[in-house]
Amino acid sequence: MQGTLNWVEERVASRESGTHLCVNAANVVRAHDDPEYLAVLERGDLIGSDGQPFVWAARALGQPLPERVAGIDLMEQVLDRSRETGWRVYLLGGRDEVVRRLAGQLSARGVRIVGHRDGYFRPDDASRVWDEVRSTDPDVVFVGMPTPTKERFIIEGAHQARVPVCIGVGGSFDVLAGDLRRAPAYMQRLGLEWLFRLLQEPRRLFTRYAVTNTRFLALVLRAMVRRTRTARG
Repeated sequence: MQGTLNWVEERVASRESGTHLCVNAANVVRAHDDPEYLAVLERGDLIGSDGQPFVWAARALGQPLPERVAGIDLMEQVLDRSRETGWRVYLLGGRDEVVRRLAGQLSARGVRIVGHRDGYFRPDDASRVWDEVRSTDPDVVFVGMPTPTKERFIIEGAHQARVPVCIGVGGSFDVLAGDLRRAPAYMQRLGLEWLFRLLQEPRRLFTRYAVTNTRFLALVLRAMVRRTRTARG
């Protein structure tokens, strides 16, 4: 987390455009199935390990990561830093009533919100949306949109809009605005945050998690077997 925050500060100070994407088990499975999506992820300037299972998998495969850097945790840390520095923040994504409410809440807490808009627009309007964002001269843009729309939107437009820092945060707007609760800390440590979300939205998430988590585990186990065979030579 501290390394990520240092990166954010460096980008804001230099005004050099930078993109941050968060990767979890679902992203890995999608990238495995979709080479185009994998290519999008690989264009991110900094990739964070959003899910604890992803951290465990990396460790099991001999490529350990320092720690989990969840999108919502990073967003809260950057917002805290924004209050101290006066960074200009733009919120993009979610439903209109949610992003409006969150913008008001953050402004009341001393965050300098320079603009916000919902995430419901057609793909061919993306360029116009980036023009709107750029006109507010933000230091940090948080994008709260679903995968894979979020990653493609960020990678295809953030650098052209010359946004110093653009961070994909998924459904964090709903949590920070108070519409959804976040899993207790012990569930986060155990890698069960997905289960907590499933219990809140079972109809929407059951199939997704049942399929995605099973396939992620299968991919990790397959990679571990290949690694073991290679090591035995």
